[in-house]
Amino acid sequence: MENGYDKCLHRSLSWCTIYEMVETLFLQAGKKINRFGKGVVNAWAKEDDVKTIVWNKRFELGVDFIDKEHKQLFSMINKLLTLSEVEDKREWVCKEGIKFLKNHTIEHFQHEEAYMRSIDYEDLEIHKRLHDDFQNNTLVSLEEELTETNYSEESMRHFLGVSIGWLVAHTQTEDLAIGGKKMSRWKNLPHDVEIDALEQTVVQLISDVFQLKAKAISRQYGGEDIGKVICCRFVYKGKEKDKWEFVISYEEALLLKVISELMSTQYLKVDDMVINITRYLSRQLLEKIRECFPDMQMFELESESLLTQEQLVNSFDRVHPACSLLFDTGAGYFAFSVTTNDSMQGKIVSPINAQNAMGQIRKYLDGEMRKKQILIVDDSDFMRSNMIRLLGNDYEMLESNSSIAAIKKITVNRPDLILLDYEMPVCDGRQTLEMIRSDEEIADIPVVFLTGRGDAESVKRVMSLKPRGYLLKSMPEEDIKKYIDGILAKK
Repeated sequence: MENGYDKCLHRSLSWCTIYEMVETLFLQAGKKINRFGKGVVNAWAKEDDVKTIVWNKRFELGVDFIDKEHKQLFSMINKLLTLSEVEDKREWVCKEGIKFLKNHTIEHFQHEEAYMRSIDYEDLEIHKRLHDDFQNNTLVSLEEELTETNYSEESMRHFLGVSIGWLVAHTQTEDLAIGGKKMSRWKNLPHDVEIDALEQTVVQLISDVFQLKAKAISRQYGGEDIGKVICCRFVYKGKEKDKWEFVISYEEALLLKVISELMSTQYLKVDDMVINITRYLSRQLLEKIRECFPDMQMFELESESLLTQEQLVNSFDRVHPACSLLFDTGAGYFAFSVTTNDSMQGKIVSPINAQNAMGQIRKYLDGEMRKKQILIVDDSDFMRSNMIRLLGNDYEMLESNSSIAAIKKITVNRPDLILLDYEMPVCDGRQTLEMIRSDEEIADIPVVFLTGRGDAESVKRVMSLKPRGYLLKSMPEEDIKKYIDGILAKK
């Protein structure tokens, strides 16, 4: 009688036979494409001319049939990468290729899970949860997107980028653990010891997934400039509505090196494929780190978004991270930050979901994700909160409660508009405006005074300083909003 391992091996061998048969069919499909005049001699055989995933011995677990199935998954993705660039008949060929890739992926998950049961693998349930999420949520939403767009090149690139990111990171983290490469669980550790453990885990993951030797250089990373960065933000929500926010930041040079090596071609700039691979690499890294926190096992992903460098810095200003680590990998910087609540007040960025992923990534790459910034400078907590509530949906809001703090923020962020309280103590609005205008780098930023006095003499005194304008704090909110929208519409 066959045991679980033998059954897996038998099924795997059967799939190898089916794989060879289907590959033959697609070789014929590639030749058909050539007859339709696209100049593709053999659509399956031109992988050297396009970006492909390079199989490496580091992907091997040491379990023969699992390694063989992983190689087949890599090979199928490579063939789809080739076909996705062939416009004529793309829909028909890619539809059949994706159907086969999906079926093989589901079968592979079943084989892998059966093997884990046969060896009494203690983290089977966690591993199966990741399989189920990819199969029942990620693949389903990607297929719907492909259908709605008639298998457009952009949707194919989205599908393949997500699949590559998920497969590579999953193979290098969760699957390696099956072969015995496991990480410790952290429970009831003192804070300093927990940070030590987190630091060691991140270093190990960078080694496993990126093949780079990283070293921690700061435990208090506050968003300082480390070059051009891509920041992936994930918010997890617990049953008691408590939240954990994770931000993984990559220097672009690091990403381009890692993905260029992975895809056997040189990437000179970040594009949609790089972003999608990065998003799902990040998800898998985060899943592995989450496994080390027993308290986080019941949390579920609530939202995902991409941040600019400015948005990262502003989020740190709002809520200081409980932990923020910066690593030097030798190929670029990598940062990992954890906050125990949502730092993104005012809906600064729209979350990425199945319906808007391609559009949001396109906006991010085009620089459109950045909302115009408004700095509100007022010593009144109530006034600042009120303005953030009124304007936060449409603008990125910065705040300062004093003129000195405001000057620093203006220099770092260079906001599009400054709303400045005229009657602040110590250093009032008039003096603050003089400081702004004395600095050539920020002198041209429009300043609108906020004042509680509407009598003719007070208005005359304010306007003699020639600000862009002034607003009475007692004005109706809709009038304040309309006035500010009008100023920023002209920028």
